[in-house]
Amino acid sequence: MTHPSEPTAPRQLYAPLPLPAVSFDDQFWAPRRRVNRDRTLPHIYAQCAATGRIDAFRRDWQPAPEHAQRNGRWQGSAVMFWDSDVAKWIEAAAYSLATDPDPQLDAQLDALIATIAGIQQPDGYLNTWFTHIDPAGRWSNLRDWHELYCAGHLIEAAVAHYEATGKRALLDVLCRYADYIGATFGAAPGQRRGYCGHPEIELALIRLAQATGEPRYMALSRYFVNERGRQPHYFDQEALARGADPAEFWAGSHEYNQSHLPVREQHEAVGHAVRAMYLYSAMADLAAIDGDAALGDACARLWRHLTGRRMYVMGGIGTSGTNEGFTSDYDLPNESAYAETCAAIGLIFWARRMLQLGLDRRYADVLELALYNAALSGVSLGGDAFFYENPLASRGRHHREPWFSCPCCPPNLARLVASLGAYAYAQGESEAVVHLYAQGSAQFHFGGAPVTLQVQTDYPWDGRVVVRVAAAQPVRFALRLRLPGWCAAPQVALNGGPLNAPAEHGYLRIEREWRNGDEVALELPMPIERLYADPRIAADLGCVALRRGPLLYCIEQADHAVPIERIVLPDTAELSQAFHAELLGGVAVISGAALAASHEGWDEGLYRAERPALRPCALTAIPYYAWDHRAPGAMRVWLPSAP
Repeated sequence: MTHPSEPTAPRQLYAPLPLPAVSFDDQFWAPRRRVNRDRTLPHIYAQCAATGRIDAFRRDWQPAPEHAQRNGRWQGSAVMFWDSDVAKWIEAAAYSLATDPDPQLDAQLDALIATIAGIQQPDGYLNTWFTHIDPAGRWSNLRDWHELYCAGHLIEAAVAHYEATGKRALLDVLCRYADYIGATFGAAPGQRRGYCGHPEIELALIRLAQATGEPRYMALSRYFVNERGRQPHYFDQEALARGADPAEFWAGSHEYNQSHLPVREQHEAVGHAVRAMYLYSAMADLAAIDGDAALGDACARLWRHLTGRRMYVMGGIGTSGTNEGFTSDYDLPNESAYAETCAAIGLIFWARRMLQLGLDRRYADVLELALYNAALSGVSLGGDAFFYENPLASRGRHHREPWFSCPCCPPNLARLVASLGAYAYAQGESEAVVHLYAQGSAQFHFGGAPVTLQVQTDYPWDGRVVVRVAAAQPVRFALRLRLPGWCAAPQVALNGGPLNAPAEHGYLRIEREWRNGDEVALELPMPIERLYADPRIAADLGCVALRRGPLLYCIEQADHAVPIERIVLPDTAELSQAFHAELLGGVAVISGAALAASHEGWDEGLYRAERPALRPCALTAIPYYAWDHRAPGAMRVWLPSAP
């Protein structure tokens, strides 16, 4: 039997296209990517500079008094993962450079990278907290202190910068750090048998191995994944070594960081949601690269559990702020929903990697759902204010903020939007895959022959998609087009004639010799749909939500004269949609006739033996991602329904 840490036969990968191979010129994503480039990236850098995150990489940086040691405890522990905030900004900026060259941004990155290189220790170690503030604490609390997490984000930043610019300055620094980590951790005599309490380095090392061709980085990732949850439990031993009682772990259970069982034995999505998504992403990567069936089965099992029992209707995950994660099955409250922006982004990361294991619409549907709703809601239309939590109901007191004491979400959003091309398309050995629809183009190569897919569409507002082939010579390949699960009756035409091509797991497959000018037209009808929740989701019982295409809708007080908590949507109410170019950057609005409970006659006494009267009222719903951009007021996704 093959040991789980040993690679088996490689499987076919559906690799994301390089970012420069993809362009967007639509009315939805192109403006958002421009705002991300022109507003979000400068805003995040300015915040990192103002809060000391940039200066912390300087050799002469002096910690602020609030970071000092008091009564034997270090203060300001959020500073422990400052490095990750800067690293994600570098990654986002590098992705931006890959598609939109900018000499000023390029020079800004070079200067920052030189500063980072200057603080690297002679042994290769690189971490601002444990260099400036607590050198003696290095590797003493992997469970809580984010050292390897920060290393992972720095590695991802280095890979992104190298791939975007060809420069090795940061890559060489992080290869030295990864080599040091590889010498420190492992199963060999004298090495630490540890792993990070916050998964991230596992997926980063895979990216480093792919960028450098060095198999030792892949082996180190396998070690971290395979070691997790084994007995004797490393975090318990580590606690004893520093004089702590393992039973007093503040989180209460190793489920918090997904180390309660070896990864192949895990059956439920538990604990901190972002940590889970990053771990599962690395597991899916390794399952695809190594052809590891047990690891792939674990990923599929965890996916089914998460999306079948613990995911919000808009793709958000993580119910509770206490553990920033999961609670129990079907526990999906609305107003108190945590649904961290980073968790939705992590779900997108994982979904893309699951698609590498084999094209299956289930994964791409969730990727699209989380992207257009739970993640996109996390950033304002102006690009400089953010949600950390994404509730599905608000009384008007939840608003986006320009920054947070733990600002993991803003740079995470920036790197996602800047790298969108990697989620829209993929290439197999002889297949061109379209996961997401947006107007623009994508460049593929088959047998050395270049092929460009030119996409024309007004998605997500309209479901007509035309994919046109541009090729200098005839080329044979299979075009794989996703048929979204929300679309009940897709229609397909090839060069103007109807086409009955096979669909495999929700992906249309058209294999032929393609010629310049060939085109496939998809008609994806987008009716307004009423969605109902599983009756086991108590918070949504008797309620209805509205969806059109990939977008989930909500209602805001700004559009209604009556308090929205009184609005009831009859099952028979006719609903229509219309595009409003002047509203919220341009959105399709759903309108209809609803009912509102009247308080007339209720001035005397709070309770009585008859129902309140229902009066007609107008209903206006906007895309969920666009809420909280007007006068502060209530919002809700789920509306009481009535026969």
